[in-house]
Amino acid sequence: MEAIQIPSALNIDEKHLVEALFVHASIGIIVANENGDIILANPFLLELFDYQPSELLGKKIETLIPTRFHDRHVGHRQKFIDHLQNRPMGAGMDLFGLRKDGAEFPVEVSLCHYSNKAGKFVVAFINDITIRKSAEQEIRRLNDELEVIVEERTHQLKETLHELEASKEELTRALGKEIELNELKSRFVSLASHEFRTPLSTVLSSTYLIQQYHTTEEQSKRQKHIDRVISSVSTLTDILNDFLSVGKIEEGKITVKLATFNFKELVSRILDEIRNIQKPGQMIRYQHEGPELVLLDSTLLKHIILNLLSNAIKFSPEHSVIAVNSQLLGDQLTLSVKDQGIGIPQEDQQHLFERFFRATNVTNIQGTGLGLHIVAKYAELMNGCIHCESQENLGTDMKVTFTIPGDTEDPAED
Repeated sequence: MEAIQIPSALNIDEKHLVEALFVHASIGIIVANENGDIILANPFLLELFDYQPSELLGKKIETLIPTRFHDRHVGHRQKFIDHLQNRPMGAGMDLFGLRKDGAEFPVEVSLCHYSNKAGKFVVAFINDITIRKSAEQEIRRLNDELEVIVEERTHQLKETLHELEASKEELTRALGKEIELNELKSRFVSLASHEFRTPLSTVLSSTYLIQQYHTTEEQSKRQKHIDRVISSVSTLTDILNDFLSVGKIEEGKITVKLATFNFKELVSRILDEIRNIQKPGQMIRYQHEGPELVLLDSTLLKHIILNLLSNAIKFSPEHSVIAVNSQLLGDQLTLSVKDQGIGIPQEDQQHLFERFFRATNVTNIQGTGLGLHIVAKYAELMNGCIHCESQENLGTDMKVTFTIPGDTEDPAED
């Protein structure tokens, strides 16, 4: 190591300079031999550890270290003596000094060394970092508090975003409902202007003609027009009922009322009711397999059956056969209505149960496009589903399957 170059203007020799630095330094300085014995300590260090020179000189360096670290420190000290190099000690570690009264305090230590004829010596520079550690702890505490606050704010933000997303979804659903309602109104107006015109015109013209027939001999002509009026009014009633049903479905106002009844008898009664709308020569053949008692809503079920049978009659030619089959096997009830009518184009079948949808080959046949939509919704309300198999010009087979809840008992046995 090169000797210290002292400017001549200072008029001080090297020894006096070293003594001045050692005595007046504002950091603790201690010199120990290679055995760890303290041979020199500056005033700042003595004050820092609260010792008198006579109490400290000749003692092991471990005197200034908490007892729990003694064994480990002896090994570190010997390793440093064996491989001398200037370095800060304990980088990344928490080091502690021990005052004479047993009080511990955090310290920072830097080491250097020198050798002469007397042996190897280690110089330790020791600084009390209590204030810095307190500041660091305060910063960590503030950081911890800040992290908690950030976490809480983040959680609140997530909840707010979730609520906003839920509100957005709710608004989207409400907007969708509003759009659907407007579409329903628009379609109703369009349908009313088209579908209502013919029956209303029929009612008007038939009423006018009835007024022209005064004699008894003209009773048959009057009856013909009265039947036309009744048929037209029935058509208007069916259209309005379809719209009312769709409205109730969309508003969730359809309540399923389960009751045990004889399914075969219900179908038979419906077949008797619709005979007056069958085309000339049309035949309806009905067959049932399995038990006859079911637990369902007979009102909704009657609407389903009437709609399927009415469609089969409407879209089938004269002198054709409509096959109605039902089967109750376990808890599965299946109803099939198969006709020999005009069928449904393949590309139309995926839209068959949508509101207002009508197949491309029935545009000249009266209808609202709501019937099968209502049937599908009613079936769904009773834990059922509907399936269509059809080929154009070869007929259609509509199958509705229900899962019957619980066991049924014959009311006659009660």
